[in-house]
Amino acid sequence: MADGERGAFSVAADHAPIPGLTISSRSAAGEGVTYFSLGSHTDISPETYPGTVLYVGNAGEGEFLVGTEGTAAPISAGQAVITRGGTRVGVRTREGLVYTEAQAKGELVMNEAIKAGEVFALKDLVPYQEGSIVNMDVAHNDHMKFVVMAFDEGTGLSEHAAPGDALVFALEGKATIGYEGKEYPISAGENFHFAPGGRHSVRAEGRFKMALLLML
Repeated sequence: MADGERGAFSVAADHAPIPGLTISSRSAAGEGVTYFSLGSHTDISPETYPGTVLYVGNAGEGEFLVGTEGTAAPISAGQAVITRGGTRVGVRTREGLVYTEAQAKGELVMNEAIKAGEVFALKDLVPYQEGSIVNMDVAHNDHMKFVVMAFDEGTGLSEHAAPGDALVFALEGKATIGYEGKEYPISAGENFHFAPGGRHSVRAEGRFKMALLLML
C-alpha cells in the first residue's frame, strides 16, 4: 500500500508491546527513524549516538536513563526528550513502552525553551490563539526539523508539499488531512506519514494540536 493510502495509523497499536520482548522496527518515515516496543520489565542498555537523538513516547510508561549518572527521565505517551550527541542513554519499563526514535545527522539547534535530557510534554509547548495557527520549532538542522503546532477552530494549512519524509503525531483534538486528493480523519494518539513531495493539507475540526517530524 502506498504512503498515505491507509490514512491515519497508530504507532502504538501497530507496535504493541509483547511480554519479555524488545522489538525495533524501521519506520517508513525516513532513514534514522525507528519504532521501539518494549515488553513489561524489559530494558535497553545505555548506548551513545554521534548526533542528537529525539525520542517521542507513543504509549505506555518507562524511563530513559540519561548521562553517565543514568539520571531517570520518566516518559509516557505525548512526551519527548532530546539528547545531545555522545550522551549515554538507556531505557527501561515495568508496564511496557512504545516510542519513536529519530537520529539526527549532526547536532540540532534547539529552542531555548527545551533543555537537553529533560522530558517535556509536547502539547504543552504551544498555546491556542484565536483565529491563528501557533508554531514552535523545537529543534532543527539541515537534515531534520521537529515542530509543534496548535490550530484554532476553523484554521488549517492549504495544500503544499514537503521536500522530505514527514511523520505527524496528533496530540490533541481532531483534524482532517488531505493527501494526494483524498481526505483522512486523524485524532489524538494517531499518526500520518507524508512521502517526499506528497501534496497535503491540514484542516482543524475544532481545536487541534500536532507535532511534525520532517526528515530532509
